[in-house]
Order: sequence, then C-alpha cells, then structure tokens
Amino acid sequence: MHSPTTKSSLSESQSRLIELLQNVNFGRIEGLHVRGGQPMFDPPPRVVQKLKMGGENGPRPEASLQDFLLKHQTIELLDTIARIGDGLVLAIEVKNGLAFSVDVEHHLEAASRHANV
Repeated sequence: MHSPTTKSSLSESQSRLIELLQNVNFGRIEGLHVRGGQPMFDPPPRVVQKLKMGGENGPRPEASLQDFLLKHQTIELLDTIARIGDGLVLAIEVKNGLAFSVDVEHHLEAASRHANV
C-alpha cells in the first residue's frame, strides 16, 4: 500500500482527521467510525480536549497550512485506519497535534486476523 506523504495527497476525510488532531492538540478523539478504510464523521466522534493551565491550548500552527509533509505518526495512524476497513476506533490519544496511541476494537472472531493492526 502506498502511504500518503503530504496533506494534499490525503482524501477529504483523512485531511479532516488530521485537521481535527491539530485543533485538539492535546486530548482524545473517541468513537471514530471507519468505513472502507476511511475515517467517517457521521456520526461525529467525541472530542475530549486536555487544557493545560498556564500552557498553550490553541491549535497547532500547521493547522492553517494548506500543505505540509506528514510525520511518521500520522502516516502510521492512516495506515492503521486503512487496515481496519470497516469498524470503530475507540480512542486516539493526541499529543502535540499527533496521534500518540490508538485503541482499536476487535471482534473475537476477527481478533486473530487483525493481530498486527
């Protein structure tokens, strides 16, 4: 699978997810539905933002850029979502506008098939 390397190479829903990560900056995105390997926003995921007292709580500076190179964590997140196919991402932990960890739901009968997701 050829992974996208710039924001402009992403699908509309992938780009929307990256912008959401950048706007959250620190926190979690919960209940993200995946269809055909693409993030879906209907129904919308739950967003929990972590605000740091005395810290910078605004969006990442990259959020306003039309195009930029994707970081490894972003490519890995998009690859993980693509491998899910149809399913649910329970939570994406966001640090510095990037996916730090991802909780993925597996059904028992499919768990062995997705062990390397």
